[in-house]
Amino acid sequence: CKILRCNSEYVAATLNLRGSNRNAAYCNALRSYSHCTRKTARTCRGDLAYHSAVHGIEDLMIQNNCSKEGPTSPPRPRPPAPNHQGFESLDICNYEKSFLYKHGQPPSYQHCAAFGDPHIRTFHDDFHTCRVEGSWPLLDNDYLFVQATSSPVAKGSNATVTSKLTIIFKNMKECIDQKVYQAEIDNLPAAFEDGSVNGGERPGGSSLAIRERSPGRHVEIRAEYIGTTIAVRQAGRQLSFSIRAAEEVARAFTEEQDLQLCVGGCPRSQRISRSECCRGRVAAETARALCKEMLPVEDVYFQSCVFDVVTSGDANFTMAAHGALEDARVFLSNAEKLHIFQ
Repeated sequence: CKILRCNSEYVAATLNLRGSNRNAAYCNALRSYSHCTRKTARTCRGDLAYHSAVHGIEDLMIQNNCSKEGPTSPPRPRPPAPNHQGFESLDICNYEKSFLYKHGQPPSYQHCAAFGDPHIRTFHDDFHTCRVEGSWPLLDNDYLFVQATSSPVAKGSNATVTSKLTIIFKNMKECIDQKVYQAEIDNLPAAFEDGSVNGGERPGGSSLAIRERSPGRHVEIRAEYIGTTIAVRQAGRQLSFSIRAAEEVARAFTEEQDLQLCVGGCPRSQRISRSECCRGRVAAETARALCKEMLPVEDVYFQSCVFDVVTSGDANFTMAAHGALEDARVFLSNAEKLHIFQ
């Protein structure tokens, strides 16, 4: 797939456009870019950068009133092969950088989290408290598969917590080998299942990296090649998951991959009302006081904290809600969306 060559030729052609014929020259460059992508269509069919470029060209042609037929830009001289290879592998495995080249603006991001009971904050900022005992997919798309396994928080309780997380980073040609990360309660490794800490031997292997933020408590996985960062935490006897994903990556799934808690929230039959809280092990007033110390704003994170402390009797659940709120603070591009009130 030679999409990176098309990208770099387009960037070179539009870099220094000036003067009265700027718009005509820009349309010439877009037509050349479109022609170049058509030539690579067969070999690039499953490539994220290719599909992103095709949609980007269509949008830019409409915005600039360019006709599809007409003159094209003269081809640029090729840089020497070694540098060109270096540029290709570096660029295709840095999602943000290649998106910026193609669209002239940074990508949009979405945030999802699962913590505590579990409570799910979806990519669309819906918020559910779920029963979901057993294994459920949080994400299932062309690039990522994330599964959470839940078990009851206490014997006879309706409430469940995440006890195991499985994250699969799917194989991506130039960038990474397939990598699997697994975390269980009291086992939060700072490496993938095969013992590695990056995406492997491929040219862009370093575009996937894992690091320990707090031993046994907080691990961060950065997947630059798909513009995604994941945080996995343990607080008390439960695991939590937070993700910041490029919008295009979060949406890369088919109709068959319809069950994803991060996309649609939990099914209606699995939702629990936080206000009709079951018989508690801790009085609600005590739980509110504990949660207020960590979460001064009485939003859904605070409500979730109270629910979890009441049902479990475990004050460590204040840390779960606090960690999820801190991840949201880092992962959300729009600070106004941080607090959700229900």
